Amino acid sequence: MADNLNKTELVAAVAAASGQSQATVSSVVDAFFATISDTVKGGGKVTIPGWLAAERTETAARTGRNPQTGEEISIPAGHRVKLTAGSKLKAAVK
Repeated sequence: MADNLNKTELVAAVAAASGQSQATVSSVVDAFFATISDTVKGGGKVTIPGWLAAERTETAARTGRNPQTGEEISIPAGHRVKLTAGSKLKAAVK
């Protein structure tokens, strides 16, 4: 398998391993990511035990600095996505 895996290659690999068509696998992958996005966007947490967890976190308002001018700027509060690797994923890369 390649060092990097894009969506097309992922779909092809899963289709080959499962015996399904690439169109079927592609629609499942799209639905999988849409479900994760919708859940995290709504403030929920997605957990796939042993593999990964994704959740929305809050960031506080803070003061930053413009790197070109050195001028202080105000950065508003916002949201970020936190991804955590599970034990099976961590063990697979050891």
